[in-house]
Amino acid sequence: MNLDLPLIWAAIIAVAVLMYVLLDGFDLGVGILFPFAGSPQDRDVMMDSVAPVWDGNETWLVLGGGGLFAAFPYAYSALMPALYIPILLMLMALILRGVAFEFRLRGRRRGKRFWTAAFAVGSITATVAQGFVLGGFIQGITLDAEGRFAGGRFDWLTPYTVLVAVGLVAGYALLGAAWLIWKTENELHGRARLWAWACGGVTAAMLAAVSLATLFVHPRVASRWGFEDGAFDPERLLALFPIPVVGLAGLALLVVGLLRRSHGWPFLGAFLVFLSGYLGLAVGFFPNIVPYDMTFRDAASPDNALGFMLVGVLILLPAILGYTAWVYWVFRGKVSADAGYH
Repeated sequence: MNLDLPLIWAAIIAVAVLMYVLLDGFDLGVGILFPFAGSPQDRDVMMDSVAPVWDGNETWLVLGGGGLFAAFPYAYSALMPALYIPILLMLMALILRGVAFEFRLRGRRRGKRFWTAAFAVGSITATVAQGFVLGGFIQGITLDAEGRFAGGRFDWLTPYTVLVAVGLVAGYALLGAAWLIWKTENELHGRARLWAWACGGVTAAMLAAVSLATLFVHPRVASRWGFEDGAFDPERLLALFPIPVVGLAGLALLVVGLLRRSHGWPFLGAFLVFLSGYLGLAVGFFPNIVPYDMTFRDAASPDNALGFMLVGVLILLPAILGYTAWVYWVFRGKVSADAGYH
């Protein structure tokens, strides 16, 4: 049996990106919410809640980026020049955030205030940069006849990408608030519920706005959802209707969880909202890996290289999943200022 190696690698990278967004999204969200904490002690608890997992969450970014470079080099060579500025901004912000994380734990009082601000700024900047990368990717990359980037260095900066960036900040903040509901107690827990209400409302509004705006970004996206040449095909929309239903179910689970004061439901609901948005965007450009002129098959490495790398992934991926599951299980309890994890 011949394996469809380009499709397998496209799936691996898609899953890695989704895992990064879901997992690193909530700890970036905690950083986004840092300025709204009620006290330095609350910030300590917020940071302690993500301390065991934040660096492991970023493993998925390495897998996604490294996999793209190795498995789809033509796509990598087209996407990087188009998105150099926001990608470099994201990486520098993630470095600042990581440094701030470590130094804040060991800094004196005055230094601690500086690193607190650096952690928040790094989290917000990284999220905004990811929004620009995502928005620039969705709106399309200009390629020449040989598949090389042929656009301008600021093509990624448009009203649409700004809208996506704002929506991503709200969404990550929602994930962060839902995580804090799950992991904290007492006053911070109550504050996290208020944040979740506010962020949930903004995220729902921004998701609707981005979804509507995306239909106007490129005619192929609108066509996938049944809108073409001023006409509407309800059958195409009906086939994809389960995707927005997942998002609505996530919002419903979030609201019900907040009303019932559940600890875990809001987090699951926020996950489903992101999953719906991710699937909706993927439907708009698949099978293109560089929207909207390069498919994943056009961009793939030779099968012998893909097969060789797949062996490594089959060894590495279970280890990553096992380590991730083990860490989350070990640190599954609540976090408090006086008792730590319990």
